[in-house]
Amino acid sequence: MYGCQQHLVNSTPKIIAVLEYICTEANKLTNCGIYYCRQMLFKAGKFLTKAELDFQLKSNPHFKAMRSACAQQALHSVIESFNSYAKLASMYKNGELAEKPRPPKYRKKGGLAVVSYPARWVKLVNGMLKFPLGNQVKAWFGIDHFLLPMPSNLDFKQIKEFRFAPRNNCFYLEFAYNQPEPDQAQPIAENVLGIDPGLNNWLACVSNVGKAFIVDGRKVKSRMAMVQQATSQD
Repeated sequence: MYGCQQHLVNSTPKIIAVLEYICTEANKLTNCGIYYCRQMLFKAGKFLTKAELDFQLKSNPHFKAMRSACAQQALHSVIESFNSYAKLASMYKNGELAEKPRPPKYRKKGGLAVVSYPARWVKLVNGMLKFPLGNQVKAWFGIDHFLLPMPSNLDFKQIKEFRFAPRNNCFYLEFAYNQPEPDQAQPIAENVLGIDPGLNNWLACVSNVGKAFIVDGRKVKSRMAMVQQATSQD
């Protein structure tokens, strides 16, 4: 099982500018991937694999503007969306789906997309996470990485992926990590009691062995009123 922890990125304007840049490039690359997949589907009736799309767009300027692993993650999300469409289209063809599905649409022009870093590309240095950047970012911004603090409640070795998610004019860093399997559920007791709280009938109770009873709420309220009256007189 996997868990996810989210942190608001509260850093320097320089790092925020870098995050905005790579998320913008991820959005542009995603649209390039969607365009190519749509053209292959409409003109050749073919669904591409992740490796095929990576190969076709590895020379794309938006691919080069990002760390290669991040660019591949963006393209792989495109393939996953087309794979989902293929399954829905098959279900519709077999009469298992009422409405005809549509191929994935383009993302909003000028928008921001999620940028994912596989854990193996991120280093932990003196309690700080080191995120590498591509050569294009180094040329434009003069940096080849940026640092963000590592949460103290997570084990770095258990983290599988880091995701930068743009939301509400902010950036959030999401940590996807291994989570231990929950303990096996305890066996259900043989005898159980269902309780429905109410007003005049304070509790209506029914068991699984055919027994039922009601706790009269009027008597409880009457008793409470007497106690309150005695307390106020004191």
